[in-house]
Parts: sequence; structure tokens; C-alpha cells
Amino acid sequence: MKLGKDEIQKLGLGILLLLGLIYGYFAFLLTPLKQRRAAAQKSIEALTPEIAAARSQIRATQTLEESAPAAQARVAQVNAMIPEGSPVAWFPPRLAEFFKSHGVDKTSTRLNNEVVEKQLSGFRRLSWGVDLPKVDFVRFAQALAELENEEPLLEVASLQLETGREDVQSQRALLTVNNIVKQ
Repeated sequence: MKLGKDEIQKLGLGILLLLGLIYGYFAFLLTPLKQRRAAAQKSIEALTPEIAAARSQIRATQTLEESAPAAQARVAQVNAMIPEGSPVAWFPPRLAEFFKSHGVDKTSTRLNNEVVEKQLSGFRRLSWGVDLPKVDFVRFAQALAELENEEPLLEVASLQLETGREDVQSQRALLTVNNIVKQ
């Protein structure tokens, strides 16, 4: 079978068209699809740590939500322990009355400073200076232990005892106590 000139040209043109079609398929369809797929894969890999961080944040939030009722109960308990009104009005008399009941007659209390409590929002920590000019050490130690046990929102920050040469039986006690109050 002999092919004529027209048929050879048609066959050549068909082969060129087929080669152009194959080139167009690879150059214009398949290569861009592969590039988009690679770019999508890279963006997915870049988002994976962010997704993990978001999931851990969700778990932390859920844990916090689960512990919220217990924390609210604790805050309500703390609120119930704090008397109403200004602490300057109720704390010094309360402390003086406590020490009087333990045999210490003179007590002077002054406010040293005030700091916002970072761990408990809505509360502040007051630092008080307490001067007890004449105390018996044993009675005072028992009273101090009872004070910390009876007042859970009170913390003795420092204690200083001074003894005079004239009256060795009596000491002077200087306390620094911290108390949590409402803001």
C-alpha cells in the first residue's frame, strides 16, 4: 500500500496534532495540577501544628470549664469568710478582740500596704503591722497558732520579738500579717 502525498501530509499533520495535544496535556493541565497539589500539601503541613495547638487549647478550655464550678464554690466560700464593709473598720477591732481573749490587753494595728491579688480576681491582699507591747511568750505563741487556724485568710508574714532588760518575763511582739479582702 502506497501512500499518496496528501495522505502523508494528513498523517504528518495528525502526528503533529497528537504531539501538540500530548504536550498541551502535560504542560497546561497535568503540571499545574501537580504544582497546586504540592502547594496544598505544604499548606496542610504548615497548618498541622496550628491545628494541634488549637486542639490542645480546646482541651485546656474544656478542663477549665469542668473545674469552674469548684473554683466558683471556693470563691463563694472565700466571700463568705470576709465581713462586709471596709477592712480598716473591722480588722483591727477583730484582731484586738482576739488577742484580748488570749490575755494580751494592748494591741495596735495599722495598715502597711495594699496589693491586688493576681491569683484571685476581685480580691486584694492587705498587709498589716500589729504591735503587741507586752506579751507572755507562751500565751502569745498559743494565741498566734490559734489565730492562723481560726482565720484561714490570714497569713503571718513576719514575727519579731524583743525582750527588755527590766522585765524579762514580758516581750514586745511585732507582727506583719497579710489578709485577703474583697476589692
